Amino acid sequence: PRAALCTPCNLTKSMMDSFDNGDQPIGASAASQTSTKVQRAIQFWLDKSTIHPGPRWGVFCFLMMIFALRIYLTEGFYIVAYGLGIFQLNNFIAFLSPLEDPEADAQDGPTLPSTQREAKEFRPFARRMPEFKFWLSCSKATGYSILMTFFSIFDVPVFWPILLIYFIMLFCMTMKRQIMHMYKHKYVPISWGKTKYKAAGTENGMYGGGMAGSSKGRSE
Repeated sequence: PRAALCTPCNLTKSMMDSFDNGDQPIGASAASQTSTKVQRAIQFWLDKSTIHPGPRWGVFCFLMMIFALRIYLTEGFYIVAYGLGIFQLNNFIAFLSPLEDPEADAQDGPTLPSTQREAKEFRPFARRMPEFKFWLSCSKATGYSILMTFFSIFDVPVFWPILLIYFIMLFCMTMKRQIMHMYKHKYVPISWGKTKYKAAGTENGMYGGGMAGSSKGRSE
């Protein structure tokens, strides 16, 4: 049989058939694989950084310094700085707030522990926004804000002292409400871990040591 000629119509038809079968072009497949590799690499380093809060917040402070330097040098983008401040204030309030709202629990009625072990169990403060998520959200927002300072479309002319005064007032009122909420429901958004006693497991009686002394005698 005679081989079919490769005409533009046949080439177009073969490309359409490949799209109908779910095949992707080589360029699109390569771009998708590269994007997947980059996302995996970023997620890998984020997972590695979870146990290093100090360096993570150091990176955040460095980003904030770059952003402040951009605002100072350009003498503009004050609306971007105001939006970033409001966003980080909301994240900070979520970081200080408990996961379960005490007011909602009070409406449902107080709940008592079912066992004695549950009553004595140490429960750290559960936040609405965990520390790692709080850092990641603030760092992303700061990075996006730095990028926005390179586009003049975001440089909206405003009178920046008004924005600064309004932000200070909003910060004071929000923190006052949060502190009153903490005082009303008697919780502290800081967990120091379980209580550790210095002389745990020893007895300082008149015979000098109790179980500690007997175990020492047995070992000898």
